Amino acid sequence: MPSPEPVLTELEAHRAVADAARGPAAPASNGTHRVGVELEWLAGRLDDPSRPVPFDALQAATASLEPLSGGSRISFEPGGQVELSSPALDGLAACTSIGRDTATLRAALEPAGIGLTAVGLDPSGERDRVVRNARYDAMEAFFDADGDAGRTMMRSTAAVQVNLDYGPDGERERRWQLAHDVGPVLAAAFANSPWSRGEPTGWRSARLAVWFGIDPGRSAPVPRTGACPDAWATYALDARVMMVRRSTDEHVPVLDDLGFRTWITDGHPLGWPTRDDLDYHLTTLFPPVRPRGWLELRMIDALPDPWWRAAVAVSDAVITDPELDAAVRAASGPVSSLWREAAHDGLSHPALGRAARGCFHAARDVLSSRGADRATIDATEEFIDRYVDRSRCPADDRLGAERNGATQNALGARVPAWT
Repeated sequence: MPSPEPVLTELEAHRAVADAARGPAAPASNGTHRVGVELEWLAGRLDDPSRPVPFDALQAATASLEPLSGGSRISFEPGGQVELSSPALDGLAACTSIGRDTATLRAALEPAGIGLTAVGLDPSGERDRVVRNARYDAMEAFFDADGDAGRTMMRSTAAVQVNLDYGPDGERERRWQLAHDVGPVLAAAFANSPWSRGEPTGWRSARLAVWFGIDPGRSAPVPRTGACPDAWATYALDARVMMVRRSTDEHVPVLDDLGFRTWITDGHPLGWPTRDDLDYHLTTLFPPVRPRGWLELRMIDALPDPWWRAAVAVSDAVITDPELDAAVRAASGPVSSLWREAAHDGLSHPALGRAARGCFHAARDVLSSRGADRATIDATEEFIDRYVDRSRCPADDRLGAERNGATQNALGARVPAWT
């Protein structure tokens, strides 16, 4: 909560953000690494997935499930999207655990007539916001001041998030840089949201197109102007303040252009920021690679089983395996800035298609040694054969015969590029 007088300096804030990005000291390496997985879905009726289900029915159907056997946590996004978050586990064990928990979740929802659809953006239209709390109220008001992309993001999108640890000393910066290099490749390969409001958008990942349309100071990639902790701290302090929390139940949206750095120096009618306000501010920033003492990869559309397994396994291999470094850098370096092209074209973009083949083939060769289970290895091999080697992505399946005649709607016409 804000203070009636200044209590935080800009230098203290910068150091605090950088320290949070660094995380704790890495333990001595024992040859293992940790991976966490977050899967999101749009919930709908089994007999008509385009029809959302009442939120109270969704809550009731999942109320008795926790704790799940694999340790995953159930949560809900503003539009009622269902999310499973695995614990961070050694190697690729999270694929096994969250796969088991996903089966348990689906089995619990089926008797209630509820199904889960893994797609990056609701193809039928915008959903109502069903989760009501002070944070989401203020967030939606903040985004609404700049257009409708923010509420669409909150209510109607779903993603796969891969969480990777930094590894042993010296690895953090390499992994940070490589995550940004391969980010467009992953976004293109796993693009899975070509439709919106019942028509093709012209984008393979309309979910990312929606993200392009919100405040770029909190959604664009972190500029690689220096080492990870300091670059992230600069980004965070430059970002606009989204809300000021007066109490647990009262969050005031900040609709003028107030950067956190300016809040520190000039204050606000509600007070000056505290360290707690700074920590909360970091939770309102959503770049495609976010450092939180580990790396969050946020550029991948929601994917059906088994393709999410390929997304986790390939992301992990190409970023954390130093033996793949040369091959992955050679493949991904030339396309590291092609975020817009990745979202718009997927792997039909020639350079992104070549980069994906280089990255995915390198990853495939090491999955067994990295502890991937048979289901994950098979899913990755099938994904490469079905999509990567054919310069296709899951969105192309959704477009089908309509792909060649797709035209850009208003969404596709108004979104800028991340640069």
